[in-house]
Amino acid sequence: MWRAPFRGSKPVHATITIPGSKSVTNRALILSALASSPSKLRRPLRSRDTELMAQGLRSLGIGIDETIETNGDESWLITPGPLFGPTSIDVGNAGTVMRFLPPLAALASGLVNFDGDPRSHERPLGPVISALETLGVSIDHKGRFALPLTINGSGSLKGGVIEIDASASSQFVSALLLVGPAMRDGITVKHIGDTLPSQPHIDMTVAMLRQFGAIVDDSQPSQWRVEPGKLSGQDLVIEPDLSNAAPFMSIALVSGGDITIRDWPRATTQPGDALRDIFTRMGGRVEFTSDGLKISGNGQIHGIDIDLHDVGELTPSIAAVAALADSPSSLRGIGHLRMHETDRLAALTREINGLGGKVTEEASSLHFEPSPLHGGTFHTYEDHRLATAGAVIGLAVDGIEVENIETTRKTLPDFPGLWSSTLNG
Repeated sequence: MWRAPFRGSKPVHATITIPGSKSVTNRALILSALASSPSKLRRPLRSRDTELMAQGLRSLGIGIDETIETNGDESWLITPGPLFGPTSIDVGNAGTVMRFLPPLAALASGLVNFDGDPRSHERPLGPVISALETLGVSIDHKGRFALPLTINGSGSLKGGVIEIDASASSQFVSALLLVGPAMRDGITVKHIGDTLPSQPHIDMTVAMLRQFGAIVDDSQPSQWRVEPGKLSGQDLVIEPDLSNAAPFMSIALVSGGDITIRDWPRATTQPGDALRDIFTRMGGRVEFTSDGLKISGNGQIHGIDIDLHDVGELTPSIAAVAALADSPSSLRGIGHLRMHETDRLAALTREINGLGGKVTEEASSLHFEPSPLHGGTFHTYEDHRLATAGAVIGLAVDGIEVENIETTRKTLPDFPGLWSSTLNG
């Protein structure tokens, strides 16, 4: 157990550096592996998810050399090469790894086995498997359309037109688009489901494909065309992970004071950029300064009624703040979060109500009524964003014990250390 630091109404004033984006790092790793020349990734995120991605690529034959630059920044040199098996890849419980690497492995020669944490066996993967089988890939998944599975790669993919229901995860679309340039005929992906969550993540995939030299047509709704062609290696500085900034920005709202996030990009496809508007609506004041993005608060938090369908990963931190607000909140359009690292809607409802909260759970929404909270155990279900949500509540409620804080290593190398230094800075 980790006792969340209690701050009460004592203001915090701090300037912090958030580690690099997991979403950008793992997309850059895939594209670098497919490029015709080496790439350098500067300030990549080093976390469990990115380490699993890097190890998976290494096992397929990609060179990844890690160095520390003279300015102290870490960089990774990615050297592409022929992809081959036999090998086994551990995906952990990382959505990007379990969904992005199988299409890449289909371009390898030989058997590639995929397995991961127990929860990974329950997470949706069927649309990616079905799409690859439609493209002629031989996959042994025992009829479960889920992990574990073995891909018998032939060394190439013809490509073509694929229809896919990506209602459960936008990663299904990104997984296919990322390898599109390496397919002989390229790929056209058509989403045929009712809704498409996390559109900003698909926008990120398209932007990064173009950055590496791919030709992408996304002019038609719910349809993307990637032309076949060579990708060029890039020298990239990885943006800070704006979603991971959410709990740190919450400090200014909950305790008052101001938090400045260094290197916040003025233009980005990251879903976390929506925090600027969301936390302003909940009582903060947000502005760009010479040091970065600054959020200020006076300890007063207002409720919010908002559709988070496109930025669902922000929900746990927003829910933690909403649980401390002075008026009701409704977080809508988030049914797809039930199939993330855990059922996030059920988990947030159970844990906040266990501390005295008044949260009502519906199929795709959470509703909050103001209620005084008390100390207790905040269970995390091995979900990194549940853990950081518990830390946010602990700022205002004395005696919060967060179970398994180590799960934050999934996307943050040392959350407890950065949290403590921020509060004491």
